[in-house]
Amino acid sequence: MVMKIVSVINYKGGVGKTTITANLSAELAMRGYKVLMIDLDPQASLTFSFIKPEIWKDEIASSKTIKNWFTPNKKENVKFEDLITDIPIENEEGLLHLLSSHLELINVDLELATQLGGANLQQAKKNFIKVHRRLVEGIQSLSENKYDIILIDCPPNFNIVTKNSLVASNYILIPAKPDYLSTLGIDYLIKSLDSLVKDYNEYCNIEDDEDIEQINPEILGVLFTMVQIYAGKPIAVLRPYIYQTGQIKREKTGLKIPVFENYIRENKTLFASAPQHGIPVVLTGDYKPDIIEGIKDFVDEFSKKISL
Repeated sequence: MVMKIVSVINYKGGVGKTTITANLSAELAMRGYKVLMIDLDPQASLTFSFIKPEIWKDEIASSKTIKNWFTPNKKENVKFEDLITDIPIENEEGLLHLLSSHLELINVDLELATQLGGANLQQAKKNFIKVHRRLVEGIQSLSENKYDIILIDCPPNFNIVTKNSLVASNYILIPAKPDYLSTLGIDYLIKSLDSLVKDYNEYCNIEDDEDIEQINPEILGVLFTMVQIYAGKPIAVLRPYIYQTGQIKREKTGLKIPVFENYIRENKTLFASAPQHGIPVVLTGDYKPDIIEGIKDFVDEFSKKISL
């Protein structure tokens, strides 16, 4: 099986991005897949969904986070695989690993930006490729067939660290609440992605870098989250977004974006308390089975889309 790499991203915060990454990863691991989660959000919400803050502070923060890999001039002394933490699960055939984030990751991004210049245009293009391939290099250093899938929780922005994720990815997953504001930035996200792909593919063709492959990440689609249900159906105000014919078509741009058939129901008590206990919802047992089944139905659809 060829390893799949998926970026989970939306410019809008608070749309369930981290919740989806945590539960998707955990469910796939419980199904016997080997899963690596990478937390690129400085808020470290995915990290703290699995690791208690005090343990992170004492055992991980100083030397086992993604910050250690991205910090300029220090990467040479770091092994990517040494930054990864094992997350115990009940299925012995599956594997769930986490590369934790760090609250200071935003400062690292500013440092990386200083490395983008060059004495001439060719050197600037080489530096662009070098800076934006840091995560790719880390993933490529892992043992062959170590993971079936890598899921990357991106911050709600388009900075250099986020671009590293998109350069490394085969697929893009966009969680969003089914409302106007939460879907408003999707157009801009797609345009930013297209611009990154265009620049990267142009720059990687410069002399001496012919061995660098071009990128073309596929947009899997929009997954609607926090869907309010009444009488077994999404409430009326959400239905124009939920009941799409497989895609969203933006009126002003004409941009068509795939939409997942399944959606994630809202349950503030269940989802909000899960990180506190270090257990994603799908690992909590039979509590609220309708919520659990909704997540599992999405995972079925997701797995089919990427041929996992």
